[in-house]
Amino acid sequence: MVSSPLPLCAIYGGTFDPIHYGHLKPVEALAKKVALHQITIMPNNVPPHRPQPEANSQQRKAMVELAIADNPLFRLDTRELERSTPSYTVETLEQVRREQGSQQPLAFIIGQDSLLSLQRWHRWECLLDLCHLLVCQRPGYTVSMDTAGQQRWLDNHSTTSVEELHAAPAGKIYLAQTPLYDISATAIRQRLEQNLPCDEFVPAPVLQFIHRHNLYR
Repeated sequence: MVSSPLPLCAIYGGTFDPIHYGHLKPVEALAKKVALHQITIMPNNVPPHRPQPEANSQQRKAMVELAIADNPLFRLDTRELERSTPSYTVETLEQVRREQGSQQPLAFIIGQDSLLSLQRWHRWECLLDLCHLLVCQRPGYTVSMDTAGQQRWLDNHSTTSVEELHAAPAGKIYLAQTPLYDISATAIRQRLEQNLPCDEFVPAPVLQFIHRHNLYR
């Protein structure tokens, strides 16, 4: 299969409250596996599927900027942070698709936990018309879907071919064998509240910012 002349681009969304190595390390490994040259980190302001973040949008933007400052793999897109309404992934992807054109290979990065709950997302059935899904492993999660119909959907769209991701603009699901980091932003916030060290979980500039602004206390 002949690859598209356009490079595969990927978007990585989330609240990043705060951003930590469990966000960064698996997607760095994913980038090597599927030959990604750029990942756009896209924090959201009003997440539709979880409580409102503790840190405000400007604080989370600053933490992402600090975390990726020396890593050219990552870039920051603040469009969802600037919205006062819930950020639905499908609507953001439609906007990106309009900007980049119909032939641009585009992927959206999620974890296994998100894959298993994807059918609860707004207009989830449109996602693969707009992008590929790159799925990172999560500790304690299976890749078996809840129903036979959902499993058929996954099986019908799954690929192990990196070439297919680069050749087509959308439509595939790639289950990546990425490193497992058994840490969450919730656990980090709890550790910070209890004055426990987080140096092995959070990039040093981000941790300095958290302490300087007395976040998560």
